Amino acid sequence: MNKIEIGAELAPKTFNINRKLLLAYANASGDQNPIHQDETFAKSVGLPDVIAHGMLTMALAGKYLSDISGSQSVLEFSAKFIKPVVVPAGKDVSLIVSGKVTDVVEGIAKIELLAMCDEIKVLGMAKGVIKL
Repeated sequence: MNKIEIGAELAPKTFNINRKLLLAYANASGDQNPIHQDETFAKSVGLPDVIAHGMLTMALAGKYLSDISGSQSVLEFSAKFIKPVVVPAGKDVSLIVSGKVTDVVEGIAKIELLAMCDEIKVLGMAKGVIKL
């Protein structure tokens, strides 16, 4: 367990994303947009390849936050989508999420999150508030 105090750098966690996960997420969420499954279509609209669902990326960052404190202790979580997570066929890509504690007051901690894929920041202004 990470020590939750102001300035603490929280241990990173790696989430593997592949086409199988994209299909499972599409089926579970109902988001069957072809940019998440059809390489030809994704490229036809200017993307480099199939991309992960933004909400899947955000959900994994949220899982990182809930893994720190327990899902019942996540009070707030937000982020902006700034870059897509590109998922080539036959390859796992790594989403690496880490955090830094920016404030702790009366058992409530604010966490700044960093979500990176292939050394590219994919979520902006990612932050959460947890109850300790």
